[in-house]
Amino acid sequence: MNAHEQDEQDGHEQDGPDDALTSEAARDPSALPGTPADARAGFVALIGVPNAGKSTLLNSLVGTKVSIVSRKVQTTRALVRGILIEGSAQVILVDTPGIFAPKRRLDRAMVHSAWSGAADADAVCLLVDARKGIDQEVEAVLGRLGEVKREKMLILNKIDLIPRERLLDLAAKLNAVSPFAETFMISALKGDGVADLRRALAARMPPGPWLYPEDQVSDAPLRMLAAEITREKIYDRLHEELPYRSTVETDQWQIRPDGSVRIEQTIFVERESQRSIVLGKGGQTIKAIGQAARVEIAEAADARVHLFLHVKVRENWADDPARYREMGLEFPRG
Repeated sequence: MNAHEQDEQDGHEQDGPDDALTSEAARDPSALPGTPADARAGFVALIGVPNAGKSTLLNSLVGTKVSIVSRKVQTTRALVRGILIEGSAQVILVDTPGIFAPKRRLDRAMVHSAWSGAADADAVCLLVDARKGIDQEVEAVLGRLGEVKREKMLILNKIDLIPRERLLDLAAKLNAVSPFAETFMISALKGDGVADLRRALAARMPPGPWLYPEDQVSDAPLRMLAAEITREKIYDRLHEELPYRSTVETDQWQIRPDGSVRIEQTIFVERESQRSIVLGKGGQTIKAIGQAARVEIAEAADARVHLFLHVKVRENWADDPARYREMGLEFPRG
């Protein structure tokens, strides 16, 4: 059994954008609906070591899920953009892969993607897990941060888990190594301090027209977001059983006459033994993965979803340039 159709699930209805144009949009036919006269827009890169909480913070800032969240490290592989509006500012948030010491080709592609995102942004936020403080990985990031010629802000995350005195000491030490324009102390999971951070990011955006429609929360194609959702459910279900070297691709996205969507996805693993793990006894594991993924994909697509999952063995898929293009990564040679 290598495919399983999941039952239908209604997506959650979402309000559409206001049809009324602002005075700015009325004057400029090329302006996006909802763009105010004093519009500002720009990019903010979230960087940090794996498991600092970047994906959780991105989702919290945007107000909905746009990036994969997992207890496992190195789950974000490509640059995921979330879009938030604060006042007249539109902030495009780039959730970069965690920065770590690369060992494999895929690792090198992820780290290159992270630093490229920082270099291209209008502002850079370094997210640090306050519980862990300044470890070897954080020191390595700080050592290279000076090369990024952008305004930098420090965000200490998970502040609810350590005493305030330790927070202040950590902030002072980090600013001594690499002075930041501003320091924020937040809990991305609980939302503490996130509103203040939103306002500060919005204030730093350069004047200019909005780059995306008012109601758009991400520029990631739905096909890619759907694949990321399924990949997250694999991690949630299998925990330590399946190595990181698995990936998901959306092969088919077909809108049916009744408005529902038929989606076919392939889960690639490297060995037959891994395929057996994903399928589970009697196909129960892949059925559970598909059911969990379908609910979130339906919500993202705002439609009923028929999800078919296939598991295929493809040895050394992590050395295939086509897989990198599918993930939005540059294939590192050598």
